[in-house]
Formats: sequence, C-alpha cells, structure tokens
Amino acid sequence: MPMLIRLSDGVFSQVQDDFVRLGDDEPVAGGDVIVSLFRLLSGDLVRAGGGRLGVWLEPEDEVEALAGRLDQVDLVALAFPKFRDGRAFTSARLLRERLGFAGEVRAVGDVLQDQAGFMVRCGFDAFSPADGSTVEAWAAAAGRHRHVYQRAADGRAPAFADRGSF
Repeated sequence: MPMLIRLSDGVFSQVQDDFVRLGDDEPVAGGDVIVSLFRLLSGDLVRAGGGRLGVWLEPEDEVEALAGRLDQVDLVALAFPKFRDGRAFTSARLLRERLGFAGEVRAVGDVLQDQAGFMVRCGFDAFSPADGSTVEAWAAAAGRHRHVYQRAADGRAPAFADRGSF
C-alpha cells in the first residue's frame, strides 16, 4: 500500500493509504475506494463490503457539485496536475468553509513541500507528496511562517489581529 502524510491535531505523520482509486468502468469489489466526480454523480456506485468512499476532483471539476452528497463521502482528493495549477487550493477552502466538509481533504498529483503551509491554511489534511519529502521536512515547511496576513480555513489569526491594531 502507498504511504501518505497526514495532519491530525497539529501533528504530521506518515500513514498507510488504504484507498484504491477506481476507473469509471471498474467494478467496486469492496474496501476503501476513490472514484471520479462523474461516477459519484452518476449514481451507479454501490458501497461494497462496508468500505469508505472517496471522490477525486480534477481542477476543472466544480466542488459545489458535491454539496448534496458530502454526507456520503469520507475523503475528497483534489488533484494538482502541475505545480503551477492552484485551483485545488480554492476547492479545499470551499469544501471547508462554504460546504462545511469535515472529512479528509487530500492533495494528490504534483504536490510539493514548498506548498505545505498554504495547503494546510486552505484546509488540506492529507498529502501525497510528489517530491519524496519526509514527514519532518513537510512539518517544517508547513510551519515555516510565524505570521499570516489573512484569515483562512486553518483559523489562524492574521498578524494585524495579533497586534490588536484593529
């Protein structure tokens, strides 16, 4: 099984990934599966064996399409096809703040530790790094900046609020 980095209660750890990504025409045999947004919305999905369900969103997929189905989903995997494509940051924040999703939000694809702090701020709590970074390096990168300048899904107070100037 592949490994991933998970953030839980402020602590990063390496964990086994129990989810298997299925293609749109592959049968659901059981266990924990990740399916495409298309497959989830088509309604042909049957949970077999009591496994958990995840959904994979590409950058062009509208996260709002999950609004009525988030209670069926345990994890949302947001794809970063290229380092420069940041649409998944917006999707993660929408999932957390607007849609109130409390399950796992996972970054997959071209995920680099340089983005760790921003990913955590937007609401990601699981990462499948493409750069081979370690848990320690990932934790250090996520905590690199002491101050932040705007509010985000992580709930950290911005620098101006820490100073009490507003």
